[in-house]
Amino acid sequence: MKITAARVIVTCPGRNFVTLKIETDQGVYGIGDATLNGRELSVVSYLQDHVAPCLIGMDPRRIEDIWQYLYRGAYWRRGPVTMRAIAAVDVALWDIKAKMAGMPLYQLLGGRSRDGVMVYGHANGSDIDETVDAVGRYVDMGYKAIRAQTGVPGIKDAYGVGRGTLYYEPADAALPSVTGWDTRKALNYIPRMFDKVRATYGFDHHLLHDGHHRYTPQEAANLGKMLEPYQLFWLEDVTPAENQEAFKLIRQHTVTPLAVGEIFNTIWDAKDLIQNQLIDYIRTTIVGAGGVTHLRRIADLASLYQVRTGCHGATDLSPVTMGTALHFDTWVPNFGIQEYMRHTEETDAVFPHDYRFEDGFLFCGETPGHGVDIDETLAARYPYKPAYLPVARLEDGSMWNW
Repeated sequence: MKITAARVIVTCPGRNFVTLKIETDQGVYGIGDATLNGRELSVVSYLQDHVAPCLIGMDPRRIEDIWQYLYRGAYWRRGPVTMRAIAAVDVALWDIKAKMAGMPLYQLLGGRSRDGVMVYGHANGSDIDETVDAVGRYVDMGYKAIRAQTGVPGIKDAYGVGRGTLYYEPADAALPSVTGWDTRKALNYIPRMFDKVRATYGFDHHLLHDGHHRYTPQEAANLGKMLEPYQLFWLEDVTPAENQEAFKLIRQHTVTPLAVGEIFNTIWDAKDLIQNQLIDYIRTTIVGAGGVTHLRRIADLASLYQVRTGCHGATDLSPVTMGTALHFDTWVPNFGIQEYMRHTEETDAVFPHDYRFEDGFLFCGETPGHGVDIDETLAARYPYKPAYLPVARLEDGSMWNW
């Protein structure tokens, strides 16, 4: 069995997606996601010019060997572009292997560890009252876990506040738009939001919050301490993780569970945080961390230290990644939760899939493979549109972490 073609498909049904389709001489094909929000064309170039030519003639059943070839065989390795390209190949190969076996992917990984995958949705509003109402809508839809974000008075375009009730796409312009940030205003406002959410809906639902790398370690510790009475499921990305020592300071001052890792690319980004038990959830994604093959290694390491998975699942990851993640989540023993931002109807039409939402859980299907396909004819109707993620500045004009 040989790989005969590896084609890159770029489509924009509401936002840009990069898909790799690997074809074989036996008529079986697989698809993988390589999307990198705001930098899609960088991945396209790497896949088309450097990765795809190497795949032709390879045996697609040799997933581990091909993964090592693309990772260890490259002197300049790691990083978001390289690892997303590897992930696209890896997921497409697992798709092929599962189709050949006539099995859904989770069976090939080792079978079920659970029946359904608990997911969380995104409730947000321009102020506390709007966010509280949005949380109620997710409660009514059956969600057991909800991420709550709010606009903050005096902060321009606060992170996490979408332009619709279900869909949120932060990459909003052909050049980066400028948002604002003020830590003191946020620290004074966010605990008030959670106080009202809990007063309104009680403690039966899990609540989450994303700091989006905005806080210094001391500020993050302060926020975690103030949120303890509201029993958060987790506080996410509360400080930049480049300095992993920073999480020691946060751990010393709060028992609020910590999650991080959506921008991690390899096990080396997460190793110290996991081994030193500085986090409770690792949020690395299949598309960000080199595919199923490498994410399994991260999850296995995390399981040794009672750290659970909480894979990123925003709309910048295509249904291919979501579908594959659900098979991974169904299998992985140390599962925690799965983020679930709903794609638009246009995106769902381009990427037909067999996973479904019911009563706060997502369920992967029984279709051989990862259960997601691409309608290339429909995809061609949505050409690429340049779109950048925003940047953030403080009130004095200084650049800050978006």
